[in-house]
Amino acid sequence: MTTARTKPLSTSHSAPQAQRAPLLGILHSRRLWLGMLGWSVALLIFFPIFWMVLTGFKTEAEAIAEPSLIFSPTLESYDAVQNRAGYAKFALNSVVVAFGSTLLALLIAIPAAYAMAFLPTRRTKGTLLWMLSTKMLPPVGVLVPIYLLFRDVGLLDTRTGLVIVYTLMNLPIVVWMLYTFFKDMPKDILEAGRMDGAGTLQEVLYLLLPLTLPGIASTGLLSVILSWNEAFWSLNLTSSQAAPLTAYIASFSSPEGLFWAKLSAASTMAIAPILVFGWLTQKQMVRGLTFGAVK
Repeated sequence: MTTARTKPLSTSHSAPQAQRAPLLGILHSRRLWLGMLGWSVALLIFFPIFWMVLTGFKTEAEAIAEPSLIFSPTLESYDAVQNRAGYAKFALNSVVVAFGSTLLALLIAIPAAYAMAFLPTRRTKGTLLWMLSTKMLPPVGVLVPIYLLFRDVGLLDTRTGLVIVYTLMNLPIVVWMLYTFFKDMPKDILEAGRMDGAGTLQEVLYLLLPLTLPGIASTGLLSVILSWNEAFWSLNLTSSQAAPLTAYIASFSSPEGLFWAKLSAASTMAIAPILVFGWLTQKQMVRGLTFGAVK
């Protein structure tokens, strides 16, 4: 009797395991294919950067020849780039303008996003949409008035002028991101602070900013990257004194033609700092961008 009862029990346990095995195989193969797809997309995106770095170590003759991974590396292009224009001056301009405009944008956006998130009015949504709509305007459409205005007030070819333009350029995105982060914050915490006698400034400094620091950090990092890569305004509003690295790259495009090896070397030197910066801060950026996604 005991043997007769144990046989159906073992069969009932083995049946779900047999049904689970094909499902595990399907999930494993799906993960494998998704992983291969992700790596393929990553390599496709990274390949132009890899080829640019590789071309920077070639001679001009090798750069315009048939594409090949076999060549004799040389620093000839880097020496020519450094002798033609000082890299340090352009890099310093990029650092000052990118971080200066980001700091100014955050100083303006944090109070604006706070007011929109916690003190909304009937016009709040319309204001947010209007701010975002300004990003749809082609920069060339306002180039002439901004150029004439900067010329009259003496801001052409100055770091201050670029900081102002980059701040206005990134401000809608910064406000929108901070607004979404602030909206995800529980209002009970702020109300508890008010009950304890905290004023608006204390509420922002001691409650809001520490709790939303990952979101603020990721917003600042994104603003730095956008400012570092901006080329249109730097090419049109600067000439020599305040020119950042984007203008530094463009200076190697001459009427005689494109010198691919030197252009690649200059581009590598221009993007290297922001690539290292992005690699070092990628965890913070991902953490900030996913802030509030899971509650």
